[in-house]
Amino acid sequence: MSTMELTVVNGIHILTLTNGDNENKLNLDVIHEYHKHIDTVAAYEGNTALVLICDHEKTFSTGIDLQWLMGDGVEHAGEFVEQLENLMLRVGLLDMPTIIGLNGNWYAGGAIFATAFDFKFMRSDRGRFCYPEVNINIPFTDVMSAIIQLNPNKKVLKEMALIGTAFTGEECLKHQIVDHIFSQNELRPKVLEFAQTMAGKDRKTFGSIKAGLRPSLVAFKQQRKL
Repeated sequence: MSTMELTVVNGIHILTLTNGDNENKLNLDVIHEYHKHIDTVAAYEGNTALVLICDHEKTFSTGIDLQWLMGDGVEHAGEFVEQLENLMLRVGLLDMPTIIGLNGNWYAGGAIFATAFDFKFMRSDRGRFCYPEVNINIPFTDVMSAIIQLNPNKKVLKEMALIGTAFTGEECLKHQIVDHIFSQNELRPKVLEFAQTMAGKDRKTFGSIKAGLRPSLVAFKQQRKL
């Protein structure tokens, strides 16, 4: 079953999550589907931008599908973690602007993945951001630690990582976790409007500057030969 849909509108790649009733949880099939679409976006010839949005009005992603991981996914746990890390690295270093429109809760692995995007827009009146790993006894991997270090406010990052505090949209804007907040009706149009202004950036230049700002991700990506 497909859990997302990729479209191209006015030269912008829009990846829409469609499994909101299942909270867009991450399992191996979902990660493979993400990789397939990132392959398509990366192979696009010309300048573009990648937008990630969700068609569910309450939840963006609650992270890893723990029920799957503790059941049928047990024997695939190692592969799943590796492929999730690879996905974060690929998005974190994609040679184009990446923008995410968070219209609901984004927790745990979903929140870490969202952090890899260049620009984050969030709904102002609903949804929380949280790294709850410290409260559910799941340590960050080295790659995930590098991803969350992309948060510019290190004081707040300490609170997020070591306490597991969940922040509202307004709090996320205040603490520099997201770049902008908008109402539910404004969020998607504003994300697409911004993506349109960014889509003309030269990919080689943009990718080089991004890599220079994220040397730890570059090192991991080179180690894995991604």
